[in-house]
Amino acid sequence: MTNTKEFFREKAVLITGASAGIGEELAWQLSQVGAKLTLGARRRPQLEKLSERIVASGKARPLALECDVTLDGDLERAVAESVREFGKLDVAIANAGFGVVGPLRKLAVADYRRQLETNVFGVLRTIYAALPEIEKTKGNLVIVGSVSGWAASPGASPYTMSKFAVRALAGSIAPELRLAGVKVTLISPGFVTSELRQVDNEGKFHDGAKDPIPAWIVMKTDKAVRQILDAVAKGKREAIITGHGKALVALERFAPWILRIAWRKIAAGRGGYRKPAK
Repeated sequence: MTNTKEFFREKAVLITGASAGIGEELAWQLSQVGAKLTLGARRRPQLEKLSERIVASGKARPLALECDVTLDGDLERAVAESVREFGKLDVAIANAGFGVVGPLRKLAVADYRRQLETNVFGVLRTIYAALPEIEKTKGNLVIVGSVSGWAASPGASPYTMSKFAVRALAGSIAPELRLAGVKVTLISPGFVTSELRQVDNEGKFHDGAKDPIPAWIVMKTDKAVRQILDAVAKGKREAIITGHGKALVALERFAPWILRIAWRKIAAGRGGYRKPAK
């Protein structure tokens, strides 16, 4: 972690989706190693609370901005204010996202469009807004994907579509941007403690909603973020976070038939795909 601390010290870092979960913990850990932070999210009260916590630690004074990655102009404004405040931008972390889930029969095109607008086009907006400044510093672009970008599970087609797209995007642009000295890191977490599973298909947060994932399989956010920051500092192309996430990706790569059987059983247990009544 020492090398990671040295890497991020005095670096100007922009984080989207910084109000909770992985984004919030990224902000906290980076603040403690001396990074200069610009924090963006839709929920301003949560951002201000996080900012106050960081300031109280005496380590940093972040720039907290209300920012919606689905809106044209918000990311450009965030980058401009970051550069105005810190004089540069070294790292941009495209972390904002949520999950639309449900069986195909119960979803509509609008659900898929809403999912892609945040999880895919929100990432693209972040990249396009930040890239001119990142190229100047020969810095880092970090894209938060998911192991769902490796293995498509039933009942989550909008979310897995978005994460497959993000993984493809990272794979395509990494060699292009490397020519300009910009390093791209794709972060593919499994289940990590966050508010992701408390957000509904409309993107609305529900406090107190029960997490359907068993606690024993969920990695603590602080541990996951330490691994994420280490991967970025080392300039890795991709980091798969959590042991179960690595196992899932390994199965998809080397024994996909096992997952196909598992997915069919899961789909059947949920009622499968029923044809509409005539």
